[in-house]
This record gives sequence, structure tokens and C-alpha cells, in this order.
Amino acid sequence: MVRKYIETKRMQNNLKKSVFHLPFSVFCLLGTASCLLLFTSGCGVYSFSGSSIPGVKTIAVPLFDNQTQEYGIRESLTSAVADRFVKDNTLKVVNEKITDSILHGSITKYVRESHTFDEQENIKEYIVRIWVNVWFEEKKSKKIIWKDDNREGWGIYCVKDCVDESGNPKSDETEDDGKQRAIEKLAEDIVNKTVKGW
Repeated sequence: MVRKYIETKRMQNNLKKSVFHLPFSVFCLLGTASCLLLFTSGCGVYSFSGSSIPGVKTIAVPLFDNQTQEYGIRESLTSAVADRFVKDNTLKVVNEKITDSILHGSITKYVRESHTFDEQENIKEYIVRIWVNVWFEEKKSKKIIWKDDNREGWGIYCVKDCVDESGNPKSDETEDDGKQRAIEKLAEDIVNKTVKGW
């Protein structure tokens, strides 16, 4: 009985020595691995960019649908979105037949409203608002990666007593100026959502 007790104590002491005499670098390695596992499992879910979607390197942007009476707006918006993707260069814009992914869009509403007035209550600025339904899908699986209904883009244009950012007088603007600003905002927002995450 005494012999068993002595042998057990000896084994426990040897075990303690073997653990505590491991090289310091082994403990550092184990600690680093644990931290990496913790941080990657905790944060990986929340950041996701277009370039990291498995198998998606290209995108097609077919002509958007237009449910409004505004002539030419579908061509302008589709072109602005495609140009933004080209400038961003995360996903290569290609033909729909050979692409990995497709961005679909439908323009649902177009409105021009008065925005600001002068002291005599004459309209100084108008605002153009454009709403779209847009969705991004992986072509092969038809899986929708993200979808956004009623995304709004807006642009303000000046028609009376216009000044630039420095306060200098500038020419009056037209509805086309407001429309173009709304289109550019939509294009920027759509591309950012696609390539920078959701």
C-alpha cells in the first residue's frame, strides 16, 4: 500500500515537471493559436467583401427594368453602375453568358420635388429622387447574395441665385443635373454594397 502511494506521488511529480519544463516557446505558440482561433471565429462572420465570395470574380450588369415614365433612365443608371464596377476593379464586368454573378435592378419610382425657397417663397432648388429594387446573385447556384428593395438615390439642383461651394455665382441648373447626381449616388451605393460587404 505504501509502495503504491510512493509510486503515485512519483508519477505526479514527474508529470508536473514535464508540463512546467516545456519550453516557453511552446506556451507562446499554444497561446497564439488559441487567440487566432477565437478572433477569426468571432469576427469572420461580420466582414465579407465581394472579392472573397468563393468562385465569384466577374459580374454582369444587364439593363435595369424601368417601371417609371422617365425616358432613358434605365440606360443611364445601368451604365453608371457598370462604370463604377470597372473603376472599383474588385469584380471584372463581363458578358452575362460567361459571368460568375449578376446584378439585377428595377427602377420603381422617379420624383422631382421642390427642395428650398428664397425669401419670397420662390423655388431655389429641386430634388430628384429615384428608387430601385436591386439584387445580386451567384449565377451558377442562382443564390441571392444580397437584395435591397426601395433603395433611394437623390440629387439636388439649383434653379435660382445659384452659388458654388466657394459662394461664387454659377449658372442655373436643370433637372438633368439633379437626375445625374441621383444616378451617381445610386451607382456608388450599389457597388459599395456589392464589394465592401453587407
